[in-house]
Amino acid sequence: MKSKMKVFLGVAALLLIAGGGLFLYTSIRPAQSWAEYNPQISQADFTTQISNKYFALPLGKKLVYEATNRGGSERIEIEILKETKIIEGIETVIYLDREYKNGQLVEETRDYLAQHKSGDVWYFGEDVSNFVDGKLKDHRGSFMHGRDGAKAGIWMKAEQRIGDSYRQEYYRGHAEDMRDTVETGLTVSTGMGTFRDCVKVYDWTPLELTSREHKYYCPEVSSLVLIEDIFTGKRTELTDMVLASTG
Repeated sequence: MKSKMKVFLGVAALLLIAGGGLFLYTSIRPAQSWAEYNPQISQADFTTQISNKYFALPLGKKLVYEATNRGGSERIEIEILKETKIIEGIETVIYLDREYKNGQLVEETRDYLAQHKSGDVWYFGEDVSNFVDGKLKDHRGSFMHGRDGAKAGIWMKAEQRIGDSYRQEYYRGHAEDMRDTVETGLTVSTGMGTFRDCVKVYDWTPLELTSREHKYYCPEVSSLVLIEDIFTGKRTELTDMVLASTG
């Protein structure tokens, strides 16, 4: 019992050092509080026209994020595809996300998103392919709304209120990402420029204790511009953005 208490206190201390009581609270609050999570989904309420102030996804939009740390270089490439996917009657946008480490593909994900009439962007599933040494390893982290008890969640709210906490996805034991709104009205500077009126969110999952990130979304580009790893301090910045040609 004493050894278990020491481990608990050590984790609590680490979380407090990482940035305050908010992280401790969200990381250890009991999963039972979400046991009855049951979002009400109506096909008529959703559209593929994603125009959220902080997270707009016009067709053909491309984003590049880069980071450098002691483990080498990392690069994330995002593209909004022309094709769509129907999930439980909801037509969704395909958000293709490719992650590279030292030039080698380590993960490719197709995220499926649609915007609610409230302006909130909902997350209906993801197909994940994980690679090791260039070879497919597994599809760990995949989930699909309506399959095996998995349920959709909110990727980005239209209205940002400090203290809001919500599920981004729910596939018990496999995909349980959470998001808390930490600050609003921020100015954020990166190598690409300075952005104003940004929102800072805290992303975490009860499935991975060391997976904790701050993310900054800014309306000037309607995109994520910066990711900060709470434990390592690594910064992943938006370095390029291209919108589809209208010509």
